Amino acid sequence: MPAELRFSRSDSRQSVPDASGAALPLTTARWCAGNGWPVHPLAPGRKTPAASCDACRQPGHTHSNCACLAAGRWCHGFHAATLDHSRINQWWGTNPRLAVGVACGPAGLVVIDIDAHPQTPPVRDRLLPGIPISDHVDLTGLANGFHTLAVLAALRGVSSPAADESTLRVRTPSGGLHVWYRATDGRRWQCSTGSSRSRALAWQVDVRAHGGYIIAPGTTISAGTYTPLGAARQPAPLPRWLAQELERTGHLPAPDISAPRPVPARARQAVIAAGGGRDRATRTLASLLAEVAGCAATAEGAGFSEKLNRAAYTAGGLVAAGHLSHDAAERALQEIAEVARPGQERRVAQIIRSGMSAGSRHPLELGRRR
Repeated sequence: MPAELRFSRSDSRQSVPDASGAALPLTTARWCAGNGWPVHPLAPGRKTPAASCDACRQPGHTHSNCACLAAGRWCHGFHAATLDHSRINQWWGTNPRLAVGVACGPAGLVVIDIDAHPQTPPVRDRLLPGIPISDHVDLTGLANGFHTLAVLAALRGVSSPAADESTLRVRTPSGGLHVWYRATDGRRWQCSTGSSRSRALAWQVDVRAHGGYIIAPGTTISAGTYTPLGAARQPAPLPRWLAQELERTGHLPAPDISAPRPVPARARQAVIAAGGGRDRATRTLASLLAEVAGCAATAEGAGFSEKLNRAAYTAGGLVAAGHLSHDAAERALQEIAEVARPGQERRVAQIIRSGMSAGSRHPLELGRRR
């Protein structure tokens, strides 16, 4: 560990902002959806999802094929997350005290959740799972996730994500920090808690990704406001070194041991047709449609919803910029989705409609990174 790395209990509370960062929940939800991040309601003043209906709370009931989700209700937490502005207006317009959560998986987000809870550190081999810390290393003063993440970053010769001013960072009411990143390679990063014995990045450092949610910036709960820091308001791409650490510490799902199904010829033909034009717009959309088509090779766990949403969002941006017609883009999305997940027309239509609607508010000028 570098000699200049020292720990102080004040590290976790640098420039704690006041409540000026608060925003109305409906405004926050609309802003998140406009960024392509599906949102769902949280209980008023709390960090937990709004309560499901009585039927959905019955033992053995799951979100799979639940009629409440199809009907636009918020049961099942982040599984109900949406980009649909009419639904968002309905939820928060009639229930303005609801807080706002963002479903990390469908949003393509990996959020590093740094805690600053006053606890006695665990034994050395659990501070940084998989990385031994010898007894001669002085850990005096190490007390929270800011410290363990700083140690990990120092060992890799990089700056801690807590100091990454290029990306969205959000101070939590308890003095912790949410560091938002954008997954760029299509891999389904998994959630973890820093205290887990099976999968963890560092002590007091949680990971919010597929299978989890994060509280939206500007949200106020009973404990305080989740306040953005610095100037960045968008997530930067997940740093390569951090992706390598997440992979090392088991944040990817186990490989599917079942034999993959072949991608139907119809799906391949639809992708070729969508990208057959010489212009860059059709090629851009075709590359995303190919990811959706690839889901046909796997019955589940392929990230179909996220991939279709991403393709629809991009299609909406291309349409808004005048590069494609709305009908042509929508037709291509529907054809690919039908061969990848046949018999799910209603679900597919909702994803396409929400994604294109959100993307249309952000015209995609080709030649610029989105």
